[in-house]
Amino acid sequence: MLTTLHAETAQALPPSLEPSGVDATHQALAELIEGLIQADSAAFPSRFQALLALMRLHIAEEGGLMRASRYPGIAEHEGEHHRVLGELVQLNLSLKRGRLALVRAYVKDGLAPWFDLHLATMDAALTAHLERQVG
Repeated sequence: MLTTLHAETAQALPPSLEPSGVDATHQALAELIEGLIQADSAAFPSRFQALLALMRLHIAEEGGLMRASRYPGIAEHEGEHHRVLGELVQLNLSLKRGRLALVRAYVKDGLAPWFDLHLATMDAALTAHLERQVG
C-alpha cells in the first residue's frame, strides 16, 4: 500500500523539490510510517514521537516553499497539514494514556493512505506550480 504508491509518487516528483529538502522529508516520513506499521509495542511510542517531530518539520518546510513561491493553493494545503498534525497531537495524548491499539490503527488505516493521497494530489499540484516557477 504505502510503499508501492509512495515509490511511484516519489519517482514522479521533479528535481525542483530536491534542493529544498522536501523530497528527503517525504521519503523519511514514508519510512517512519512503514516502520510504525511494523513496529512492536516497545518501539512504537518512540517512533511515533519521531513521526510527530518530522511532521512538524515537514509542515514548516513545505509551508515556506508555498509562501516563497506564492502558491495559490496554500490555504487548502496548509489546512490539510494542520488537520493531520492536530490528529497526530491528539493521538499522541492517547498513546501516553496507553491506547496503543487506537494509534496503531490510525497510522495503518488513516495516516498511510492519507499520505499517499496527499503526495499524489496536493503535493503533485505544488510540484507542478514549482516547476512553472522554474521553467
